[in-house]
Amino acid sequence: MSQPIQSSLVTTNLADILERVLDKGIVIAGDIRISIADVELLTIEIRLLICSVERAKEIGITWWEDNSFLSPKAKTKNKKLKKPISTMDMLRKSAKKAV
Repeated sequence: MSQPIQSSLVTTNLADILERVLDKGIVIAGDIRISIADVELLTIEIRLLICSVERAKEIGITWWEDNSFLSPKAKTKNKKLKKPISTMDMLRKSAKKAV
């Protein structure tokens, strides 16, 4: 009589993998260079970081906090900056008219 073959494969589900990646983080980096006759025409540097928001803050990455599309705080900062810029534009236009 034959006995069934037992395997000792450890299964990991997608949730476990995702939890580990977000907790530890993963970096994917690559460069693409296009050259003709040793003359570099184009360079594309690709850097991808996948991690949780908490982990990103731990390593000092907080770019989304200053992005006006993602953060309401950044929208108010942008409004405060636009007022002096519009004032400078008005002064520049009036100076051009005076000349």
